[in-house]
Amino acid sequence: MTVPSPEATGEGERPSAVRQAFDRFAKRAAALAGRPAAFAIAIGAIIAWLATGPIFAFNDTWQLVINTGTTIVTFLMVFLIQNSQNRDTVALHLKIDELIKTTEGADDRLLDLEELDDKVLEKKRDAFEKLAELARRRGDAGATGGGAA
Repeated sequence: MTVPSPEATGEGERPSAVRQAFDRFAKRAAALAGRPAAFAIAIGAIIAWLATGPIFAFNDTWQLVINTGTTIVTFLMVFLIQNSQNRDTVALHLKIDELIKTTEGADDRLLDLEELDDKVLEKKRDAFEKLAELARRRGDAGATGGGAA
């Protein structure tokens, strides 16, 4: 099997300064948003908003503040979460592809499997489920095989 060069895989290319800045920001924001302190701040903001309800007689503007704030935060977090998920998915696929590539007897047709259509994926999954069932019947959960369908 031929291993592609770094140039062919895009490793030789540098992302733009804007892309690098966004990636750094998105990683940092996602890391911060997932901390208990971020949750505590969100709870604190809700408590502060509730506490101001009597001051503003629970009027429409008071309600609009929380609605607008949560809508904006939700809207922006969708993009940060998607960016983080995309990066994690690509990294995971690359790691799995590397394991397939370096495992003796592995089915190289499984590389880039995520690009196949749903019918083909379903057939592959069914074939692996059958292999797993055979292994369970034999009492050999650690059985390995060369490849599936």
